[in-house]
Amino acid sequence: MVVFSVHLLSLRVFISCIGLVGNVFLIFAILQTKLSRVKSFEFFLLGLAAANLEGIVVVNIYDIVILQISSTAINTWSCSTLKFLTVLGEITTILFTVLISIFRQQKLRDASKRVNLPVYLDSIKSARMVSGICVMLATILSLPVYALNSQGSTGNTTSNISSCPPDFFACSGTDCPVINGVYKYMFILVCYLLPLLIVTVTSCLIIMALLSQRKVVTPVVSVSGGSHLGKKSKAWKLHQSTVAVLAAMGLFQIDWTLYLIFQLTVSPAEFPLWAETEFFISTSYTSISPYVYGIGNNLFSLKKFINK
Repeated sequence: MVVFSVHLLSLRVFISCIGLVGNVFLIFAILQTKLSRVKSFEFFLLGLAAANLEGIVVVNIYDIVILQISSTAINTWSCSTLKFLTVLGEITTILFTVLISIFRQQKLRDASKRVNLPVYLDSIKSARMVSGICVMLATILSLPVYALNSQGSTGNTTSNISSCPPDFFACSGTDCPVINGVYKYMFILVCYLLPLLIVTVTSCLIIMALLSQRKVVTPVVSVSGGSHLGKKSKAWKLHQSTVAVLAAMGLFQIDWTLYLIFQLTVSPAEFPLWAETEFFISTSYTSISPYVYGIGNNLFSLKKFINK
């Protein structure tokens, strides 16, 4: 059992390191361009990577330092703050993912008719405003954590784990306020289920737009070579970026569907590896997605990093 715990902890550290490196590289790649020239899509990726980093760091502090080291004493305020930061990172990551999926769907919708006309979110000012709304909304949705009853459920748990349980909505069987149950299901509905539905719908619309574009493509005969090659290169970059977005959306759907099922069907009191399983499910998207976005958008170019 001790060997299993060591291997599990090593795997957690390995996944966390992959996530930290990927998100730091993504931020670094985007910041190589002056902020005044960063496009909306890159700005959304910057917000996503920052949220991913915050989530990975806080989850490791909470899960490893607090839950694994039984001698650590933690008061109610510190426990609530760690939970608030963990929830804040999760929600911000989810909202930026939804924002990216909506933005890409808007860019592809009626692209042949719109030609080069921009959509609303192409404006960097609009992108910053919407990103600020996402962060503010995530903060508002996370604040009720401070009002929850954080008493752990009875069972074979240490006093440390009982004082700061890994489940955000946990409470003792004899004293479980209504607010815990209300917040849990409202949180799951608004922060997990609704974004999952939006990402699924926008992914389907993106696929439909790509298929319709393939049907209407006709060979261009009398076009100058340079102009034709430039348009072809730009179209290929957009297609490659869109495929990366779809891959990330697919990863998001798998990851958060499993997380949703896990939250609704598994009880922390009855499942000893609850915290570890939740960590692997919730961290897989935040650790892998920066590589998907970075490679698909040519941000993780070795030549680019060497030149810089």
